[in-house]
Amino acid sequence: MSQRLDISVVVPLYNEVESLAELTAWIDRVAHEHNLTYEIVFIDDGSSDGSWEEIERLKSNYPTIKGIRFARNYGKSAALYCGFAEAEGEVVFTMDADLQDSPDEIPEMRRMILEDGYDLVSGWKKKRYDPAGKRLPSKFFNLTARIVSGIKLHDFNCGLKAYRRRVVKSIEVYGEMHRYIPILAKHAGFKRIGEKVVHHRERKYGVSKFGMERMVKGYLDLITVSFMSHFGRSPMYFFGSLGTIMFLLGGGTTVWVIADKLYKQFNSLPLRPVTDQPLFFVAILTVILGVQLFLAGFLGELINRRSSDRNTYLIDKKID
Repeated sequence: MSQRLDISVVVPLYNEVESLAELTAWIDRVAHEHNLTYEIVFIDDGSSDGSWEEIERLKSNYPTIKGIRFARNYGKSAALYCGFAEAEGEVVFTMDADLQDSPDEIPEMRRMILEDGYDLVSGWKKKRYDPAGKRLPSKFFNLTARIVSGIKLHDFNCGLKAYRRRVVKSIEVYGEMHRYIPILAKHAGFKRIGEKVVHHRERKYGVSKFGMERMVKGYLDLITVSFMSHFGRSPMYFFGSLGTIMFLLGGGTTVWVIADKLYKQFNSLPLRPVTDQPLFFVAILTVILGVQLFLAGFLGELINRRSSDRNTYLIDKKID
C-alpha cells in the first residue's frame, strides 16, 4: 500500500466461522464512523470449520481484508507473529475473533497511543463473563506476572491491545509469549505501557479454547521471558556465574576434606577415610554441576550468536 493506514486489526482465529462476518462488519462500521483507514488481518490457525472459506467470501465485500492460513494449528503466538509482519497501520490492534472484545474500544485506544504517547495500551476486562474456573487462575497468573515483570497491568492476557507500529515490528512472539507482549515490549525499550478498562462480552458463538494446560505453559513461558529479558543476549552471565560459584564452593570443600584428612593422619589423630564422608561426595557433585552450568552458558553463547529465523511456519494460503 502506498499510503499508511490509520489502523491495522490483527485477528488470530481457530474455528470461529460463525463470528467472522459480524466482527468484520463491526470493525468496518467503527472505522467509517471515525474516518479511519483500516485493514483487517485474519490469521486462520489451522481451522477445520470453514473459517478460511468465510474469510475468502468476506474479502469480496471488504477489499481491506488480508488473510493468512496456516497448514496446521501453531497457536496464538505464531498467528500474532505473522499478523504483525503483515500489518501496515500506524496503530496496530489485536483482538480475538469470538466477539468478546469490542471494536468500539478502538478509537479511544488509538487516541491514547497517538495523543497520550503510549507505546502500548492493554485492555483490562475488569468485569468478565468467563466462568470462575477461568477467572480465578487468571487473577493469580496476572498477579504473578505483575510481580515478576514490574509492569502494573491487571490483565496481561487480554486479547484487545493497541500498539504503536514500531513496537510490533521490534518484538518477536513465539511459544505462548502472546501473554507477555507487554514484557517483551518493555525489554525492547518501549516503556510507556498503559491500560484501559474495556467492555467484555459473553461468548456468542463457538466454545472457549481455554484449558488448564495453557496455565502450565503460561507459567513456564513467564520463567522463560523473565530469563530472556535479563540474560537472553548473554546466557553466560547467568550460567557461567552460577557454575563458577558452584565449582569454587565444591572445589574448596573437596580440598578442605582432603586437607583435614591429611592433617589428622600426620598428627596421628582419629580419622575417617575421605570416601566414607558424605560431604566429600556432595562437594564432588557440586564441582560437576558447576562445570556443567558453565558449559551450558558457553554453549548458550554459541547458539545465541548463530541462531536465526526462530519462527518458521508453513503458510497454506494467503490473501493480500
